[in-house]
Amino acid sequence: MDLTTLLVAFIVSYLLGALSFGRIVAKLVRPDVDLNDVEMRWANADEPYRLQSVGGNTASMKLGPRLGCTVGILDILKVFIPTLVFRLLYPEQYYFLVAAVAGFIGHCWPIYYRFKGGRGISAFYGGMFAIDPIGAFVVATTAMVIGMAVLKELLLVYMGGVLLAIPWLWFTTQNPYYVAYALAINVLFILAMIPEIKQIIQFRRKYGKGDMEVGMEQFPMGQQMLKLMGKLRLTKR
Repeated sequence: MDLTTLLVAFIVSYLLGALSFGRIVAKLVRPDVDLNDVEMRWANADEPYRLQSVGGNTASMKLGPRLGCTVGILDILKVFIPTLVFRLLYPEQYYFLVAAVAGFIGHCWPIYYRFKGGRGISAFYGGMFAIDPIGAFVVATTAMVIGMAVLKELLLVYMGGVLLAIPWLWFTTQNPYYVAYALAINVLFILAMIPEIKQIIQFRRKYGKGDMEVGMEQFPMGQQMLKLMGKLRLTKR
């Protein structure tokens, strides 16, 4: 690979990934809303659980499901587009994997916002849709089924798709570069999730595991998942 092209792929993708569409949309339509101050209820807790990221979920909770969905789509596209462009321009090289990783880094640690961004789910799927669109659907669906129906674990629903990308890309490609991409995304994702993981551990020690359905009720995407679970008779209510 050419070093100059690799650096261009990384820098361009990082700068695009660093665009926080949650903040941009909020500033355009609801400048009075602060996406840095979003709270959730934790079952049996007498204090709020504070979300420490800015992305599609926080936007949907503050701005409503339509604008939250818009933010999520834009966050996907900002990684999907440069990844796809580099894949089409250099089909025999792996610049597109570098672009996907760089866009993910930009989303999680945006230079424009003092390196405080989202946790990377939308950015991950933006890259995956350009790299392996079938795989993106498979890992997302599998994570939701296992997390919601089997283990009843909201954190697995959220993180599972990223984790499952490793075995999926290994078994479907047997390509070490694809596996290295998946491993890099997982390491970066865990690093980005450290503040949330610390808070979850603290709340579970004080108040117990919590109720997955209570957590899902508090953001629009979770509400839609609960409706689906209800139709499949997987909810407790």
